[in-house]
Amino acid sequence: MRRLLLGLAALLATAVPATAEEPAFISLGAGYYDLFDDQGAGEARLEYRFSEQNKLFFFTPFVGVAATTDAATYGYVGVGIDVFFGKRWVATPNFAVGVYGNGDGKDLGHPVEFRSGLEVAYRFDDYSRLGLSFTHISNAGLDERNPGVESLVVVYSIPFQKLFND
Repeated sequence: MRRLLLGLAALLATAVPATAEEPAFISLGAGYYDLFDDQGAGEARLEYRFSEQNKLFFFTPFVGVAATTDAATYGYVGVGIDVFFGKRWVATPNFAVGVYGNGDGKDLGHPVEFRSGLEVAYRFDDYSRLGLSFTHISNAGLDERNPGVESLVVVYSIPFQKLFND
């Protein structure tokens, strides 16, 4: 246990907060929905992540939409915080709230659902990122039915301005 704590302390000592140069991103994701249950499906995501200049305290806001191959949809708004480990690696814990429609997929019990997650990504020289996102969605007890769902998604984030520059 002592080694684990020392290792975590050393890792946190190398972490640095995001710099003001982080741009806005368009993030595209594809992966697997409902990892730990029997209603698995493919998942696709599209997010707009605001630039560092639009921070709320030290959180960076984002908006997004996700859909599954079972026609479930989830539109959400949230916040995340980038924690850098050196120049290249970034971990982004995040939280969102949104509206869920189950389509032909898993019934999560309530239209209002909360998402918490962690994305770990590699940052390239052009600031684009390639990462892996793990998220959990549940209604936090707003309804008696609250099965929750977990997703594992590969995410590519490209700086928004790069989409319009040659």
